[in-house]
Amino acid sequence: MAAPSSTTNVMLSISEKKTVSLDLYRPLRNYIIYNYSEREAQNLEDDLQTLKEYRSDIERAGSTDSSSSLPARRDLLQNYYKALCAVESRFPISPDQDHINSVTFTWFDAFKNKNKAAQQNIHLEKAAVLFNLGAVHSQMGLGFDRSSVEGRRQASHSFIAAAGAFAFLRDNVAMKASMGSSTTVDVSVECAGMLERLMLAQAQECVFENSIAKGNTPGVCAKISRQVGLFYEEALAALSVAPLNQHFDKAWLAHVQLKAALFYAEACYRYSLELHEKEEIAEEIARLKSGINALSEARKTSPRGAAQQLLDAMNKLEASLNLNLERAMKENDRVYLMRVPPASSLSPLPAFSLVKPMQLNDVLDASKEKMFASLVPDNSAKALSRYTEMVDDVIRTQAEKLQQGSELARVRLREMDLPDSILALDGNLSLPVALKEDVEAVQICGGPAGLAAELQQLRDLKRVNQELLVQTEEHLQKEATEDAQFRTQFGTRWTRPQSTTLTKNLLDRLNRFAANLKQAAESDARIERSVRDHAALMSILDRHPIESALPTLARPIMSLDATEDAIVGALKQSLRHLETLGAQRAGLEDMLKEMKRKDDILPKLMTSTGSHEDLFRKEIAKYDHICEEIAQNLEAQEQLLLQIQAQNEEFASIFNLEDYKASRERIYKQIEAAISKYREIKENINEGLKFYVTLQEAITNVKQQCSDFVMTRSIQCREMIEEVQRQISGLSFQDSKSSSGYVYPSVGQPQQAPRANPQLPTDTGNIPNHPRPKNPTYQPPQQPTMPGYSQTPYGSSQPPAPPYNFPGQGQPYPHPQHQQQPQQSHEYGQPAYPGWRGPYYNAPPQQPGAMPRPPYTAPSPYPHPSPHQSGYYRQ
Repeated sequence: MAAPSSTTNVMLSISEKKTVSLDLYRPLRNYIIYNYSEREAQNLEDDLQTLKEYRSDIERAGSTDSSSSLPARRDLLQNYYKALCAVESRFPISPDQDHINSVTFTWFDAFKNKNKAAQQNIHLEKAAVLFNLGAVHSQMGLGFDRSSVEGRRQASHSFIAAAGAFAFLRDNVAMKASMGSSTTVDVSVECAGMLERLMLAQAQECVFENSIAKGNTPGVCAKISRQVGLFYEEALAALSVAPLNQHFDKAWLAHVQLKAALFYAEACYRYSLELHEKEEIAEEIARLKSGINALSEARKTSPRGAAQQLLDAMNKLEASLNLNLERAMKENDRVYLMRVPPASSLSPLPAFSLVKPMQLNDVLDASKEKMFASLVPDNSAKALSRYTEMVDDVIRTQAEKLQQGSELARVRLREMDLPDSILALDGNLSLPVALKEDVEAVQICGGPAGLAAELQQLRDLKRVNQELLVQTEEHLQKEATEDAQFRTQFGTRWTRPQSTTLTKNLLDRLNRFAANLKQAAESDARIERSVRDHAALMSILDRHPIESALPTLARPIMSLDATEDAIVGALKQSLRHLETLGAQRAGLEDMLKEMKRKDDILPKLMTSTGSHEDLFRKEIAKYDHICEEIAQNLEAQEQLLLQIQAQNEEFASIFNLEDYKASRERIYKQIEAAISKYREIKENINEGLKFYVTLQEAITNVKQQCSDFVMTRSIQCREMIEEVQRQISGLSFQDSKSSSGYVYPSVGQPQQAPRANPQLPTDTGNIPNHPRPKNPTYQPPQQPTMPGYSQTPYGSSQPPAPPYNFPGQGQPYPHPQHQQQPQQSHEYGQPAYPGWRGPYYNAPPQQPGAMPRPPYTAPSPYPHPSPHQSGYYRQ
C-alpha cells in the first residue's frame, strides 16, 4: 500500500472591515443634557469617554499586525459590542427628529473595499463589530504553528470561535443590518452563514491532521476527513449562488472547491485502506476510482488562482490513490475476481463531526453591563413597569394553575392509597414518615432490648446508696459504742454529752434516706413489672427493618382469568405517566421564570416610535405557547386521574385491598402504642436514675459530716481520758478558770491545746485512733458561743425541713415542692440539698405547713396521672 498522504497547511483567514472616524461623544452627551440634565451628563462622563476610546481603537483596524495584539483586539471588540448594546437600549439613534439623528455609521465591505454602507442606526455598527470579531479569531487560528499537536488544537479552537462569531452575526444582527437603505454583502445572512461553514471546515481539518499524527485507524480518519469535505461543500454551495457568486475573488472559489474535492478523495483513500484490510477488494477499487475522479473533475472545473501548495497536495494524494488502485486491480484479477460496482451504487461515505460553533451568548451578554446603567427615560421606565406587571400576571396565573394541578394529583392519589398499595404488592413497604422517624429514634436509643441494661443501672445505683447508708450508720454506731464503754468505765467523771444526743439529727436524716430508698425500690419494681407486662407489645420496635412488621399485600389464592398482572401493569404505567406530567409541570414553571428573567424589552421601548400597547401585545405573545402547554398538561392529567381511578377500583377488588388496609392500620396503631409505652418507661427509668444519682450525693455529704463528727469526738475522747487519769492519780493541773472538771470549748470557737502530759494513759486499748493530732481539726462553724453542752452542738436552732422527710400517715409521697431554704451551712442535721427537686416527681402543690416528701416514689394503686404529673407513674 502507498504511504498515507498528508494534507496541506493552506488555510484562509478573513480581513477586518474598515470604517471612518466618528464622534459618538458629543451627540450622546447633548442628548443626555437635553433629555435629562447637565448633572446627569457629568455623572456619565466616564462612560462617554470609555465609549469614545472604544470607537477610536476600533477605527485603527489592521494598524498592528503582530499576533500578540490579536487577543487584545478580540477583547476590545467584545467590550465594544456590549457597550453598543447598552447604547442601543438608552439612546435612540435614527433619522427621526426626536432621536439622535446626527450620527451616521459608515463601514466598508471586507471583500470589496470600494463598497461601503452608511446607516443612521446602530445595527450596522453591531454587525460590523461581530464580523471583525470573527475575522480576528480566524487570524488567530492561522497564526498558530500547526506542525505540532498543541498548535493544531489551538488553531482548531480559534476557528471554532470564529464560526461562533459569524453564527451569532447571522442569527441576531445580520437581518437588521441588511434592512437599512445602505448595506454591504459581507454582513448579510448568506455571507455570515458561508463564513461559519468555512471556519468549521478549517477547524475540522485541524482535527483531521491531529488524528493522522496520533495514528488513528483508517476508518476513523475517513469519517473525520469526510466531514471536512462536507463543510467545504456547504461553503462552496453558498459561494456558487447569489449574492455571493459575484462578490468573492475567484481564488476563494478555487480554494474552497479544491479543498472539498481533496478531502472527499482523502476520505475515499482512508476508507479504501479499511476495505483492503477486510478484503473487500471490489468496493476498494470503486472508492479509489471515485476519489481519483473527484480530483480530476475539480481541476477541470475550478477557477485558477489556487495556491500551489494545495495543488501539490492534490497531486500527491492522486498518486497514492493510483498506486493503491493499480495494486488492488491486480489482486482482484489474480485472486478475488470480484465485479467492481459502479460509483452510483456506492453508499455515501460515513462522516463524523467533532466541531461546532462556539456559543458566544455568555461572552457577549450585555445584561450585566454597567455602562449608562443609571440612564433610563421616564416614559420607557413607566412602559417597562406596565409590561412587567403584565408578565408577572401571566406567570402568577400559570404558576397557580400548576400548583393546583400538583396538589390535586397528590390528594386524589392519597384518597386512592396510591402508590403505597402498588409498592406493598412489590414488597416495598414503608411507614408514614413521622412514624418511621419515631421508630428510628427509639431504635437509636437501644429499643426495648436496651431497657434491661438500664434497669440494671437502677439496681446498681440503689445498691450503692444502700451500702453508703449502712457504712454511715456503722460509723456512728461504732462511735456511740465506744462512748458508752468509757462512760461505764469512768462513771460520773465522764462528763461528755452522750453520742445519741448529738447524733439525733444525723440519724433522723439517715432514717429518712432509708425510707426514700424503700419507696424508690417500690417504684423500681413497678417499672420492672411494666417492662415485663408490655414486653410483647414493645417487641415490635426491635424489628430491623421495622417495615418487616408490616403486612404484605398478597395476590389472590385463586385466579379465574389470570388478569392480575395485566391490571397491575396498566396501573403502574398510568402512575409513571402521571409522574411524567408532574415533571413536565416543573419544567414549564422553570421555563416561565427563565423567560421572564431574559425578557428585557427596554431597548425596544427606547427605540420604538409606535404604540407601546402594540409592542406589549407582540411581546406578551411569547408566553402563549407555554400557557397552552400548561393547559394541555392539566387536561391530560385530569383524564389520566379518571383512568387511574377506574384501574385502582379494579385492582382493589381483585387484591382485597380493604382487608390489607385494615391490617396495616392495626400494625400502625400497635407501633404507636409500643412507642408511647416505651417512651413512658424510658422517661420513668431516666427519672429514677436522676433520683439515685442525686440521693447518692446527699448521702455522701451526710457521710462526710458523720466522719468529721466521729473524728472530733475521737480527739475529745483522748483528751478527756488524759484529764480523767490525771484526776485519778492526783496530778490534776486545773487553772483558775476551770476548778470543777474539764471544760470543753464551745462549738464554733477555737479549742485551746492542752498542756503536755509526760505520762501516757494507763489503758489505751479502749482509745480509738490512738495516734492523735495535736489539735482538734473539726470545728462546726456558725454556732453561737455556748459554755459546755447546754444544747445540741451539731444541730441548728431551727433546722429546715429536709428533702427526704416522711409524710403523714396514709399520704402518698409526692415530689417535694420548691421552697425558700435558709442559707446552707455545715451543721449536723442540715439537708445536703435544701430545696432539691428533680424532674421525676410532679405532685400537686404541698399544703402550707406540710413536710416535704421523698422525691422518688409513686402512688398506689395506679391512678390516672394529672396533666402535670410525670410519666413515671403511668402504668
